[in-house]
Amino acid sequence: MSGQKVQSARRSSGLAVRDVLMVSREYDMLAGAGGVKDVCRQLAEALVRHADCRVRVVLPRYGFIDPTGLGFSKVVFGANRSSFAVDMHYPDRERREQVSVWHNRLQGVDVYLIEASRFAEKKGVYTYTADDETQEPWQRCGMGHYDYFAMNILLQKATLDLLILLNDQPDIIHCHDGHAATLPALMRELPGYRHFFVDTGALVTIHNAGRGYHQEIADLTFCQAVTGLPSSVIGDSLLGNCFDPFVSAAGRAVMNTVSENYARELQQTSEDARTGWLGHELLKRGVKIFGITNGINPEDYNPEEPDILGLAAGFSPAKGDLAGKAVCKNDLLALCSRDGHWPGVTRHGYLAKTPELPLLSFIGRLTPQKGVDLLLQAIPLLLAEKKEETFQLVLLGSGEPELEQQLEILATRASFAGRICFLNGYDPGLANRVYAGGDFFLIPSLYEPCGLTDYMAQLMGNLPVVHHVGGLVKVVDGETGFAYTQHGAKPLAQTMQRAVSLYFNHPERLLAMQKEAVLRIHKTSSWKQVIRKYCKLYTTACRV
Repeated sequence: MSGQKVQSARRSSGLAVRDVLMVSREYDMLAGAGGVKDVCRQLAEALVRHADCRVRVVLPRYGFIDPTGLGFSKVVFGANRSSFAVDMHYPDRERREQVSVWHNRLQGVDVYLIEASRFAEKKGVYTYTADDETQEPWQRCGMGHYDYFAMNILLQKATLDLLILLNDQPDIIHCHDGHAATLPALMRELPGYRHFFVDTGALVTIHNAGRGYHQEIADLTFCQAVTGLPSSVIGDSLLGNCFDPFVSAAGRAVMNTVSENYARELQQTSEDARTGWLGHELLKRGVKIFGITNGINPEDYNPEEPDILGLAAGFSPAKGDLAGKAVCKNDLLALCSRDGHWPGVTRHGYLAKTPELPLLSFIGRLTPQKGVDLLLQAIPLLLAEKKEETFQLVLLGSGEPELEQQLEILATRASFAGRICFLNGYDPGLANRVYAGGDFFLIPSLYEPCGLTDYMAQLMGNLPVVHHVGGLVKVVDGETGFAYTQHGAKPLAQTMQRAVSLYFNHPERLLAMQKEAVLRIHKTSSWKQVIRKYCKLYTTACRV
């Protein structure tokens, strides 16, 4: 029996999906800008390791990726062909873009990088960098790429063309976020694809449905030209006045998001207003958004392996062994003293070497979505109080210039000297030391589809303080962290104070919470458990 017939027979008999291809703009260790990179890599590797799946991942070869240095090699097609052309028409002319492909096998996952001029010129995954702005002033640092939609379509078309050239028909194509969500429409509607992929299912994962994350486009004439989709499909895929990739997937793919609670918020509550009512629009079309809360690989953040994480000492929250964590805290305080410096990170303010005080921590993008505006209001409320139960605070991240400036002013205020350190920028090794050295980890997000930093912090004995929204409801107040329900500076400050008071007055309860947080991750939230839900959803998608 041919491979195609085996696949069809297996799917029709209801047997588990074993052949998965993922399309993403991010992949950990290669290209990343947020949590998508972690989910994509960890899910892919877990499917290989624990579900006996064949997994391939396709993403762009950005200018900052050195494929040769990373062990990738060029893919050859047929009789020594190393490239192929992809239709990428503009409204005023027919045109094609030449692409080639790099391949490497990483931890059992076949990773393909799409090489094209459009990708190679990019120094950032989604936005222009400071170097871009220096070369071309209109390419402002932090601004999204002007050709974002064409980049997405080129990636998706090149993926489908690559599969045809390899005569490879996966059971399922897993499309990560709006950057890949047009693929089901391309696969089902374009004559060059719809027959070849007739037995291939599609799953679209919405990592973030917030405004600005849909990858929508208002220029419908350009959209039709570059995608090649019929005008009827374009017209039926609108949210407001824009072509919305998520809407285009309705009826052509199964859709999920990255936590059960976020799925509920999108289709059953007014929180969906933050998305432009995407969830309710999909519901009107008969599309249920499934929720699968992201997992994590606990071994990737295991403080019992300090050399791997770059920590000053090892420790084990699960076993109640925190002597090494005290060493890590002292190490972090020394790093955040007046003498601390790191490449790509600028220090504002400093921390006094007072390990007896609780150390609050924050790592993330400096945006209102992450609640940084409210954090700026909450910190002075607490630090201004003349209480014995005080604390120190370290923040690591970058984002909106106005918020960066406000944090710099706060950290350098004379009255807060030695109590706040703002580390403007990002360094993964430094992030690990913040996770390990902190006592409490602040996540005051306005909304949060899932959240991975709460897992990372918990695994290193750093208890989260969260706004109970979206996927952050997995933090159980008083058991695995601290939570509040109303988004505001006062509720945040009150919850921070509650955590600080427990630190001083009931350290035995904190130790019990640190143990419980790690045990629950191992029991219910590792990718080994979570992939069972994805495998079930893959099977459902193959029937659409």
